Amino acid sequence: MADITRRFGWRHLRGAPTAHVRHHRSGRLVHDGPGLSFWYRSLTAALSEVPVDDRELAMTFHARTSDFQDVAVQATVTYRVVDPAVAAARLDFSIDPDTGAWRGTPLEQLGSLLTETAQQHALDVLARTSLASALVDGVAAVRERIAGGLAAEPRLPATGIEVVAVRVVALRPEPEVERALRTPAREQIQQDADKATYERRAVAVERERAIAENELASQIELARREEQLVDQRGTNARREAEEHAAADAVRAGAEAARTVRLAEAEATRALRLAEAEATRKVRLAGAEAQAEREVGAARAEAQAAWLRVHADVDVSTLHALTGTRLAENLPRIDSVTVSPDVLTGLLAKLGNPDAGDER
Repeated sequence: MADITRRFGWRHLRGAPTAHVRHHRSGRLVHDGPGLSFWYRSLTAALSEVPVDDRELAMTFHARTSDFQDVAVQATVTYRVVDPAVAAARLDFSIDPDTGAWRGTPLEQLGSLLTETAQQHALDVLARTSLASALVDGVAAVRERIAGGLAAEPRLPATGIEVVAVRVVALRPEPEVERALRTPAREQIQQDADKATYERRAVAVERERAIAENELASQIELARREEQLVDQRGTNARREAEEHAAADAVRAGAEAARTVRLAEAEATRALRLAEAEATRKVRLAGAEAQAEREVGAARAEAQAAWLRVHADVDVSTLHALTGTRLAENLPRIDSVTVSPDVLTGLLAKLGNPDAGDER
């Protein structure tokens, strides 16, 4: 849209480089070209602004294939106005001299023209194509057919329009049909995924089996080595036992020899002690026997002397001595009870001592 300002009843228009402005005053062309800037009176000016830049027109329409399936076509057409004078003459590009806004809707008219022309050619090619072919090769076919149809359309050059490019974004069937079409592919993908899963599991099982075999082989090898280790340990233990036994035998022999030597020494010492003790006892016995012989001799000599002495003493003296000795050896008598019979006998003996001697 042109930039218009007001000054004292005059208007000033400043156009863009991509907008072609045509200024007519009293039916005469005064200004014509893109990016113009000029003063004018709004009461006598007739202005039109035609965009000359590339325009993108997005369109979406429905078509039917040869197997009576609806598809949605999404396309984009790039165009430009190559003859602004012709376009301004065929379409209403006039603008308000006070505001600069278009009085009509020329771009919508141009878009309708392009959309209907493109739709006509797209419907023509899709009506002879099945849905499966349209989904596979339909995009290129529709793009080529729309581009060729728009290039051959006589109304576009007559309007000053040139088509720069045509792009078909997508051909989409109805959602139900699309889901139905996706099902086999989805099933195939799922089957492929399941197959890959099974193969992966088979590989995993094979690897696990190989790992298990390796572990079993390792365990067998370990068991074999452990058996060798046990045998070696047994051999070592036997050798150690034999060495210990030999050492014990040597120690036992040495201990026995030492014990024998000690026993012999102890026996010799005991024998010597016994001999010394026997000698001492013999000597002591001889000494005691000699002493006893001497004592016996002395006693015999004393007894003989005693007997000799007593032999010379009379009988009454001996009786007195005997009584004295007997009295010395008797126990102590505190009191004596003499019965009349004993007293009579004693008195009789004392009165007649001879009678006692006779008895």
